[in-house]
Amino acid sequence: MTVSRAAALLISALAMAGAPVPVAAQSQAGFRDRLPEDEVIYFLLPDRFENGDPANDRGGLSGDRLKTGFDPAAKGFYHGGDLKGVTQRLDYLQGLGITAIWVAPIFKNKPVQGPPGQESAGYHGYWITDFTQVDPHFGTNADFKALVDAAHARGIKVYMDIVANHTADVIQFRECQGRDCPYRSRADYPYQARGGTGGAAINPGFAGDGVQTAENFARLTDPTYAYPPIIPPAEARVKVPDWLNDPIYYHNRGNAMFGESALLGDFAGLDDLMTENPRVVAGMIDIFGSWIDRFGVDGFRIDTARHVNPEFWQAFVPAMLERAKARGIPNFHIFGEVADPDPAVLARHTHVDRLPTVLDFAFSAAVNEASAGKGGTDQLARVFAADPLYEGGEATARRLPTFVSNHDAGRTATTDAAINPKATPDELLKRDLLAHAMLLTLRGVPTIYSGDEQGFVGDGGDQDAREDMFPSKVASYNDNRLLGTTRTTADSNFDSDHPLYREIATLARIRTGHAALRRGRQVVRFAGDKPGLFAVSRFEPDNGREMLLLYNTSTAPIAANVEVDVRSASFTALAGVCPAQATRPGSVAVRLPALGYAVCAAGEAK
Repeated sequence: MTVSRAAALLISALAMAGAPVPVAAQSQAGFRDRLPEDEVIYFLLPDRFENGDPANDRGGLSGDRLKTGFDPAAKGFYHGGDLKGVTQRLDYLQGLGITAIWVAPIFKNKPVQGPPGQESAGYHGYWITDFTQVDPHFGTNADFKALVDAAHARGIKVYMDIVANHTADVIQFRECQGRDCPYRSRADYPYQARGGTGGAAINPGFAGDGVQTAENFARLTDPTYAYPPIIPPAEARVKVPDWLNDPIYYHNRGNAMFGESALLGDFAGLDDLMTENPRVVAGMIDIFGSWIDRFGVDGFRIDTARHVNPEFWQAFVPAMLERAKARGIPNFHIFGEVADPDPAVLARHTHVDRLPTVLDFAFSAAVNEASAGKGGTDQLARVFAADPLYEGGEATARRLPTFVSNHDAGRTATTDAAINPKATPDELLKRDLLAHAMLLTLRGVPTIYSGDEQGFVGDGGDQDAREDMFPSKVASYNDNRLLGTTRTTADSNFDSDHPLYREIATLARIRTGHAALRRGRQVVRFAGDKPGLFAVSRFEPDNGREMLLLYNTSTAPIAANVEVDVRSASFTALAGVCPAQATRPGSVAVRLPALGYAVCAAGEAK
């Protein structure tokens, strides 16, 4: 099942020693020319990765954890990781075969928010107050520039996580307190009446938020149509740029639930920006364009993209691509978060919103269930059969960032354990390896979540899946039994000898070294309605040479015949065990161990 341990160690040793790694896609020269589908992405939360400077743990604030946000023993507060820590671990990431780093939002956040007894901190980065500077808990703008420059010197790209849907929870309402405010619709509380249909007429001449012109929104001057907004005096100028402090640029309709409120409502009290307003569109273009101009970042992951009106993205995306090209970044990668496992829903946002790509939640759901042995491998085939639905078809599907774990939904190891509660640690490790083998070889841009390569298991999603890579003080993290190691999260977990690290490193370099696995057309050869064989061919874009990918999601060995291209007469194993030759033109006999996989490069007759 696994690739050569000696080969993996050699590759890691070369990278860690600073020696050249013999893979063209890893070269420093011309890294800007790589296409989005050429990358292997690593996603991390700076607060949970490495503490490079303990002096900034409290973000320059004083007082208890409700003032500073710092409490390394509580999973919902800052733990001390920062941008200097990420820079210090670039050797580790390069050794893993990473070519792009996606960092969770680094902008300055409201340190703590939430009602009494339910407070938590903005360690994750999604409660932004100042869009122009790095959160002091993570360091400074200069620290981010140093990280980007150091990564670029190694040929590693840097993607920023951005938020245009909302800011931190600052605006309050008289009738309720923040996150307890029910949503008030446009029908019951139109923009033209104060406090509902029976209220005094306001905003004369405003034609509604569907007429998205500066002239129309100039007539929207009174924000009291649903909830009269109140800004606490101490936070009257907390947001930067200053225009963000004006409540007229927010929806102020209460908390999101479903339907209309998904676009116009506050999520858990977070101030929902009125992205229909041209002033907001221009402001966000200026904010995020400046990060491209100043730091030369290589892409954006867009948080809560589906909760912003399509017209915003139709203006924002071309503006960002143009700014990037002007900065000498021709292949700026933009991918939106659309948290839905239905490919049709995902594809819709590439057509209607005109987002270049979206995170592939459909891939994640199918791979996690298939690799855990829940259902057949045909669920994978169904995901790929929907690839033509995306704007641009299969070419766009090859650019979708794929993943098996993330900071919201949890880890693939958590899914494996939940579906297989009686499984041995060895079986769970094999299932985890299988999921990552699929991630790194099937179509899409593989995105490794920090800690997966060290066998992190987690207890669930959200805060339970945001473990520290540096020694943790969180009891609910430290009592987990990690896969493939005797360590716990109470230890430092940057072990380049971990079996998952070694396997991911080698598979990543197989991928970056073969165009078939990055840019190649994909054909499903076999899928079944029960756990077992999943077979796929991918083809070199230049010469059409085949790469045969084989996976066994069952706990029994498999022997089967698989269709291949009639020109594929012999096979070389890049991972696992492959047949030496085709049985007949167009057919090959394959064998896979339980939960095994193989990557087989086809050649001419020997």
